[in-house]
Amino acid sequence: MRQGEPEAVCLSGIGLSLAGRKIFSGLELSLSERRIGIVGRNGSGKSTLARVMTGLLAPDSGEVRVMGVDVAKDRRAAIRTIGILFQNPDHQIIFPTVGEELAFGLRQQGRSKVEAREAVRAMLARFGKQAWEERSVETLSQGQKHLVCLMAVLVLEPALIVLDEPFTGLDIPTTRALQRHLAELAPILVHITHDISALDGYERAIWIEAGKVAQDGPAEVVLAQYLDAMTREDADAGAGLAD
Repeated sequence: MRQGEPEAVCLSGIGLSLAGRKIFSGLELSLSERRIGIVGRNGSGKSTLARVMTGLLAPDSGEVRVMGVDVAKDRRAAIRTIGILFQNPDHQIIFPTVGEELAFGLRQQGRSKVEAREAVRAMLARFGKQAWEERSVETLSQGQKHLVCLMAVLVLEPALIVLDEPFTGLDIPTTRALQRHLAELAPILVHITHDISALDGYERAIWIEAGKVAQDGPAEVVLAQYLDAMTREDADAGAGLAD
């Protein structure tokens, strides 16, 4: 966090165990930068952190506040404040048509049907997808479903968007198109990924190791340290197999 800048996201004393396994113990993070990347190996706790950060998973101890909202306790306010994009859009989309999917969060916020419809149509127009309002989600490609999820998040105008491996399995043109849309956004982005190239130009990176912060600082510095460590580990593993 830059000195003197207010905290947009604050995780205080986060403790969490799942299925008898300790994931976090006293985790502390304060985030205010506009673009933040989170990296770490499989099982390090990255995706669990995303769910805690967005209030989808309540910690055993401590609290998460985003723009002052306790996201685990005040779910209505959390819906207005935070959006999340998962790796698999099929785990996120719940309605049969694009229009219904985009309208759902707005209705949860208390918007009338008319207000929700107007907001949905404006969002579809923003992306040149006016013809999608009545389109069945089942007729969309995987990349198109990702775009629907992105629009469903953006229409709620959240202050924070958390990305949990959103580009996995997508082709290069689709990935680049989604990255362009995300680059234009005003909200704070927290991007969890294995692909450090996706974090090019980010201000800050956090390396999570076994539920703890291994490194935290300027993105180019932390990502270089992370890549070096993973490269050395891979080389050591290869040497061990050769032996």
